[in-house]
Amino acid sequence: MTNNVITLDQITKIYATKEIETVALSNVNLDVKKGEFVSVMGPSGCGKSTLLNIMGLLDAPNEGQVLIDGSTSTGLKDKALSRLRNEKIGFIFQSFHLINDLPVIDNVELPLLYRKGVWSRERRRKAKEAIDKVGLSARMKHYPNQLSGGQRQRVAIARAIIGQPEIILADEPTGNLDSKMGAEIMEILKRLNQEEGTTIVMVTHDERLAKQTDRIVRLFDGARVN
Repeated sequence: MTNNVITLDQITKIYATKEIETVALSNVNLDVKKGEFVSVMGPSGCGKSTLLNIMGLLDAPNEGQVLIDGSTSTGLKDKALSRLRNEKIGFIFQSFHLINDLPVIDNVELPLLYRKGVWSRERRRKAKEAIDKVGLSARMKHYPNQLSGGQRQRVAIARAIIGQPEIILADEPTGNLDSKMGAEIMEILKRLNQEEGTTIVMVTHDERLAKQTDRIVRLFDGARVN
C-alpha cells in the first residue's frame, strides 16, 4: 500500500494547432503524499497550471497516467471523472471564479449541488461551517462585489473545502492580493493542512510562500528540474 494521494506517471501534454505544436509538459513524474503541502514553481509558461489541471482531472495528458488514491483516471468517462473531482478535489483559482449574482453562502454551497444525497438543509449547514472556518460568518449574505479581494478568496476557499475534499489544488491563490492579504490566505491554507490533514498542491510565484510548504517542485520548459 502506498500513501500517495496523487501520482503523475510520465505525463506529457502537447497542445497542437495546424501551424505549431507546443509541449506544455514532458515526461513529468510526481508523487504527492497524503497530508503533504507541495508548492509548484517556475517561470511563466513553464507548464505549472497545465500540471495542476491534469492533477485535478480538468485536462487529460497525451501520454502517461494520473492516479488519485492509487486508482487511475485513464479510461474514465466524463461522468465518473466529474464525480471523482467533486468528491476528492477542491479547487482555488487566482481569479476567484465566484458568481456575482449569488450571495456568499450560495456560492459556497455550489459543489454540493452536484453531490447525491446532500439535501438543502445539510448543504446550508456545511456552507456555514466552511464560511466560519475562513472567518467570514458576518459576510454570508453579502455578494462578491461587496467584498475585498482577500475576502473573495476566503469565499473561494470555503467553497473548495465544503465537501471535505482530500486534496486542494490552488493556482496562484495569492496572485491578485497584496502581501498582507496573501499572508492571511496562506495562513488559512496552512491551518487546513496542519489541523485537518488536507493535502495541498499550490502553484505560486512567491518564493517566500513556497518556503513555508513541505516541498517545492520546480518546472522549466515543461520538464521537472528537481
